[in-house]
Amino acid sequence: MDLIKIGKFIAECRKKNNLTQMQLAEKLNITDRAVSKWETGKTLPDSSIMLALCDILKITVNDLLSGEVITVDNYNKELENNLIEMVKQKEQADKRLLNTEIVMGVICITIMLVLTAVASLVNMEEWLRITLILIGLVPLLIATPFMLKIEQTAGYYECKECGHRYVPTFKAVFLAQHMGRTRKLKCPECGKKSWQKKVLSKDK
Repeated sequence: MDLIKIGKFIAECRKKNNLTQMQLAEKLNITDRAVSKWETGKTLPDSSIMLALCDILKITVNDLLSGEVITVDNYNKELENNLIEMVKQKEQADKRLLNTEIVMGVICITIMLVLTAVASLVNMEEWLRITLILIGLVPLLIATPFMLKIEQTAGYYECKECGHRYVPTFKAVFLAQHMGRTRKLKCPECGKKSWQKKVLSKDK
């Protein structure tokens, strides 16, 4: 997806509709800075306001994501290309999130192990020893809900029984037994419990 092309297209459509960046921003209840970022190709409009933006600019979402007005002949092809690109971007974002989760886990466990080792090996008063161990646990306790949220939302879990791929609830992920990124979950499709692997793609 060419963000520069999309940005230029947004600017062109805005001008055709005789709108300033500020006027467009006011219609969408956002800042003109956000509009400027779109038009310079730094970011895409958020999905929550994409339909409203297209309505104001008198274009389709497919036109917006293509960076040009799509003719009837090319519509299906461009729609397919845009959908494929969006799926790829989600997979890449999910992969980055899962890598972030690993980094968070490694940092938290390292802090905990270092402080526990210091508390065990260095001669100190008992209250200080306990304090160090508790301080070592704090980053892990704070990071755990965030890591679980990443586990829940990034990618999908694949049922071993029927092959269905889905996003489980936070509660299901929190309560499930796990080995790494494989969790024992109940499939919403077939209703069976199995050890389900984390996958990035919705399709097989």
